[in-house]
Amino acid sequence: MRLNEKYMQDLKQWLHDTSDSPLEEMSEFFTKRLDVYEEHMSAWEKSYQMFSEVLPSDCQKILDLGCGTGLELDKIRYDFGYEKWDAVISFQSLHHFLPERKKELYRKICNGLKPGGIFLLGDYIACCEEEEELLRSVYLKRRKQFAISENSFVHFDIPLTLEHERELLQNAGFVPGKVLDNPDGATIILSEKED
Repeated sequence: MRLNEKYMQDLKQWLHDTSDSPLEEMSEFFTKRLDVYEEHMSAWEKSYQMFSEVLPSDCQKILDLGCGTGLELDKIRYDFGYEKWDAVISFQSLHHFLPERKKELYRKICNGLKPGGIFLLGDYIACCEEEEELLRSVYLKRRKQFAISENSFVHFDIPLTLEHERELLQNAGFVPGKVLDNPDGATIILSEKED
């Protein structure tokens, strides 16, 4: 059995096994895990190191999206300003958003960056269209199943394929994102604002 086939089989089984588990509100999810979260994130130590190495040394103003327990991500509803930031970074945070929401967010990020500014994204990427479509479907089904309001931000992974992620970035005004590496499971994409 090929790797993706085995992965998808295991994912489907896990989704089935957890189908009666309600989705947790994002801040509650992280509050319950504060004591073990740093240890959990240590699995991506190489990716964090790469982030610090890739970020240009002359960046004066950096916006970090998604650091913390999820409360900060609620701020995406707000404007980030116009040509205010040298760089925007986000690590393992944006895979909780549907593409429609990411489209809006990436446009705000691009508008908020100075000309030539960069967006450094490290995130969980779907292995294939089947995974992207499956997780989107289950996410929407569970929101309905548990009567979760549209305004509630809940913890559920809905990653996009690399191709879909890069397409959204390009459509938002970025030069096609350069995939830097995937050292420990987090795909890192460096996107530059078009001048």
